Amino acid sequence: MKISTMLSYSGGFKQAAREVAEMEKAGLDLVWVAEAYGFDSPSLMGYLAALTDRVEIGAAILPIYTRTPTLIAMTAAGIDALSDGRFHLGLGASGPQVIEGFHGVPYTNPLGRTREIVEICRDVWKREAPLVHQGKNFTLPLPADQGTGLGKPLKIIAHPVRSEIPVWIASLGEKNVELTAEIADGWIPILFIPERANDVWGAPLAAGRAKRSSDLGTLMITAGGLLAIGEGEDVLALRELQRSMVALYVGGMGAKGKNFYNELAIRYGYEKEAEIIQNLYLEGKKREAEAAVPPEFLELTTLCGPEGYVRERIAAFKAAGVTHLQVHPIPLEGQTSASLIESVKSMM
Repeated sequence: MKISTMLSYSGGFKQAAREVAEMEKAGLDLVWVAEAYGFDSPSLMGYLAALTDRVEIGAAILPIYTRTPTLIAMTAAGIDALSDGRFHLGLGASGPQVIEGFHGVPYTNPLGRTREIVEICRDVWKREAPLVHQGKNFTLPLPADQGTGLGKPLKIIAHPVRSEIPVWIASLGEKNVELTAEIADGWIPILFIPERANDVWGAPLAAGRAKRSSDLGTLMITAGGLLAIGEGEDVLALRELQRSMVALYVGGMGAKGKNFYNELAIRYGYEKEAEIIQNLYLEGKKREAEAAVPPEFLELTTLCGPEGYVRERIAAFKAAGVTHLQVHPIPLEGQTSASLIESVKSMM
């Protein structure tokens, strides 16, 4: 397995970027940069590219509704050039609250849009011919009856460093996971429980892989959680730092009947708890919702404990098919994020 991490913003972006540079020296393989509805991630990834030499840089994620397909392709090619071929394009549909609420764009046909965007990006990067695309969601060039009629097929002016940039898709639902396994280079799940992953996602992953082109190679998977290595109850208690995030996602990221993370918790076997967490969160009782998150859920989605225990958790993620162990280091006294990366590297 390789080691990846999500860029932290707790101490400010510039400080987080400096920590990435130190973790790179310790063996970090890939750093993911989120966007959500904060700062745009391409600007931050360009900064990281200038500050680092070896670590790969991934978008996790660029929402598919916030940019045209060709702009996504251009952005990916640009960061890939700045980083000398170290970029990974992570795509995802986000959710209706963000897409319609913050961007004012209808949240429609996420699966079809994802498939076409991936096709268009790969066509742009190959630069084999002027871009022409006929799809249900995108038609390039734009038909004359929908515009001025002056549009014409074009190639990207710049020559991409790579004609094939790794494309990852963040997905949870069965149909979306199946699509991911069919067309993507990598998969970005969330709240991943390795012991239960096959029960939840085994069938859609198998269905997608059955249609997968041999040119794509093995599907990469990034998953993991909070990382703390040490003895005593204080280390185990660090799992609690995950509690508010789980409550937010399972309880508040969506409405009743339209919360992908709540549905995931149900599929994991936490149906009663998922309902309680959501009801409390939507009633504004956030602390009570957090308290309702099962301790077992926190344990299974983190890597906090003695070295032997962490080693066992790493083995569980590897057995579940994870290729990039996603860690969020929590240094204890005498440790640094970089030293934790070194420790995990030695356990693989």
